[in-house]
Amino acid sequence: MKRYILAAMLAAAGAAQADEGAIRGVIGAQIDAFRADDFAGAFDYAAPNIKGIFGTPDRFGAMVRQGYPMVWRPAEVEYLSAEERGATWQQDVLVTDGAGRLHTLIYTMVETPEGWRIAGVELVTQGQIGV
Repeated sequence: MKRYILAAMLAAAGAAQADEGAIRGVIGAQIDAFRADDFAGAFDYAAPNIKGIFGTPDRFGAMVRQGYPMVWRPAEVEYLSAEERGATWQQDVLVTDGAGRLHTLIYTMVETPEGWRIAGVELVTQGQIGV
């Protein structure tokens, strides 16, 4: 009996790690697309809700350039904690911009038939950290 419980726990931990790796891969691929000014490629990693809001890769790209310049042109990206939240995952990411400033972002990820997609990104302000 204990072996089955242990096996189930290990399988669940392995699935979580696999999801975390896939999630980080999607975020990294989108950031790489932004670095290359490939807004159509970056838009492919957006969840349906984001695609519905912006409609086109150009409008999406303009929003990122204006609202999230640290994501458009990061100097460094570090993945922090990830947590399953029911039907979504939350991935915390520390981004260093070109001027050396640090930015913490929370990516909300959803699994779609096409794989994991980015359903939202929240820029954490200094007062929100640790709350």
